[in-house]
Amino acid sequence: MNLRLYSYWRSSSAWRVRIALGLKELEYRYAAVNLLEGEQWSEAQRARNPTHQVPVLEVERAGQPPLRLVQSMAIIEWLDEVHPSPPLLPATADGRARVRALAEHVNSGIQPLQNAIVLKRLREKVPGWDRAWAQQAIAEGLGALERAVADGGAGRFCHGDSPGLADCYLVPQLYNARRFGLETSGFPTLLRIEAACAALTAFQAAHPDRQPDAPSSDPATSPATSPAAAPAAAGRSP
Repeated sequence: MNLRLYSYWRSSSAWRVRIALGLKELEYRYAAVNLLEGEQWSEAQRARNPTHQVPVLEVERAGQPPLRLVQSMAIIEWLDEVHPSPPLLPATADGRARVRALAEHVNSGIQPLQNAIVLKRLREKVPGWDRAWAQQAIAEGLGALERAVADGGAGRFCHGDSPGLADCYLVPQLYNARRFGLETSGFPTLLRIEAACAALTAFQAAHPDRQPDAPSSDPATSPATSPAAAPAAAGRSP
């Protein structure tokens, strides 16, 4: 099985998938789609994903047509089913419901409100209001997420002592909060978990600044094969 991820270095949705691939220790080819230059609107990208969005995970298996998976939640859950070790979802139904809810809190409740398309429309209607809008949306969302994570189930990570689905969503969202100038000290539980994630190879390799298409990347030191596939257990919780 060969994997190719169509990604953009600073896309939080693609970042989530990169983390999951790293936690699963799966090698993949990185295919950059430059959103700033409008490459997502190409016919080639539309053929991969009718919404023109990233990420797209393309799966090639011998004797089968390519499988193209879209939407970060669907991709990560597919990875968890096809490559179950280490698991990104808890063993119990109650635990899985909690973790999915935490991830959806970001996926459905925060990120869409600070999406680039939304902010562009806001700038067109009320110049200069987009940043304040994003700050408020993220602050309110992270405040609720802080309470939800702290109120039950949190260990070293969002749920217990192993990284999982919810952590794949938390880390990129905190990065976005800082991009918009939001003060994050009011979310101590989330920051503690973020620090635990930052110590793992899978999260380090998935960071936007480590991607081949990041503005500061040196092509000579940015291999086409992702470094996320680390040595055994390097991307897991101790």
